Amino acid sequence: MADSTREGSIFGEMRRFARTSGAVGGIAARITGERVFGIKTDQAKHAEDLKSILGGLKGPMMKVAQFLSTVPDALPPEYAAQLSELQANAPPMGWPFVRRRMAGELGTDWESKFKTFGKEAAAAASLGQVHRATLPDGTDVACKLQYPDMPSTVEADLRQLKLAMAVYRRMDNAIIQDDIYVELAERLREELDYLREAAQMRLYRAMLDGVPDVGVPEPIAAYTTKRLITMKWLKGTSFKSWLETNPSQDARNKLATALFRAWYVPFYRYGVIHGDPHLGNYQVSPEGGLNLLDYGAIRVFDAKFVTGVIELYEAIRDNDEARSRHAYDIWGFRGITDEQVSILNDWARFLYEPIIQDRVRPIQEDSDPQYGRAVAQKVHAGLQRTGGVRPPREFVLMDRSAIGLGSVFLRLGAQLNWSRLFQETVAGFTEQGLATRQAEALAAAGVPIAK
Repeated sequence: MADSTREGSIFGEMRRFARTSGAVGGIAARITGERVFGIKTDQAKHAEDLKSILGGLKGPMMKVAQFLSTVPDALPPEYAAQLSELQANAPPMGWPFVRRRMAGELGTDWESKFKTFGKEAAAAASLGQVHRATLPDGTDVACKLQYPDMPSTVEADLRQLKLAMAVYRRMDNAIIQDDIYVELAERLREELDYLREAAQMRLYRAMLDGVPDVGVPEPIAAYTTKRLITMKWLKGTSFKSWLETNPSQDARNKLATALFRAWYVPFYRYGVIHGDPHLGNYQVSPEGGLNLLDYGAIRVFDAKFVTGVIELYEAIRDNDEARSRHAYDIWGFRGITDEQVSILNDWARFLYEPIIQDRVRPIQEDSDPQYGRAVAQKVHAGLQRTGGVRPPREFVLMDRSAIGLGSVFLRLGAQLNWSRLFQETVAGFTEQGLATRQAEALAAAGVPIAK
């Protein structure tokens, strides 16, 4: 039985690889043709094709596509624009299949353990789908059930990602991506374990306890397995639907404040960050606060790394390049030149500017929506000219969170004193204090994260 299951997984992985390799390989060839040989292609059409192909797939390739769309200059603008629209709306599992999957997780009598269980999926995600249900005591819950054969799907997609990165590396040496791949691979594999996600949800409930306007669901241990996570249902509306109601400036500012704290209280006080600020991962509560829903992509940092983030902030604030070099050394950038430090600081100034200026302002004051991309392209060109840099693996999710949240704050049109929010969050910071809080919080939540 085990052999036949493994054989099925192998063939599933091969089918997965075949479905995506042609699409991704062809896209890579078109990008190469245009950049290297000057062959013009209809990128808008090919980008639409790519979105259609990836949008019909379950699994992390969709996550990778969403991630690439948030990294400035990682792809031509036409591709980035299409992939930014890609949502986790894979075709759902049908009811007969759901019944078999639930029996495998909670036993053949699983239906008797619920008062009600919705036959139709309430939401779809990249690794699973959500069903609304009610427990015998009347508690409303969300049951996220993992799609079948996800381990082999992840491995096939990671092979694709490695291939795509290798192709891109031959075209562009500005960012040496070896450690980036290792980091993404480890995080994606962790997301398969819903017992781990439940522990990370408990961790976030503890870290954000008392933080206003932030809701974290409560996992139900007796209804959670490695491939099923059950949590209390939180009422809320999608970010997009909420914006369509034309909320007031005060309402936008309130939500932006909650988002800032939800991401950065855990980071600066516990060394933990949520690495997936995708719009599908949170809702707006009926009170106008934030419901943070997904806890698969969580990163734990050494306290020293967080010290480096604050060190770079102070270096940029004081225009101290020697101190900024020290910050990059703390992070693990190796062998970078003085010129590369100066180039990296251009990106750091772009990210840190809102928290340096002690006044109410939007997250970006330049009215050009392509301003961030222009800064990134300038930095990218400078790094390519100077031989490239190798970012430490820890840098990946932290930078992604900063970019992703910045785009959400921009979309909200929030007007806040970001500097005051930052200073409030880091008040009393010490490396030892963070390390102590982190160890206690991880142990209490049962989070098996190896740093």
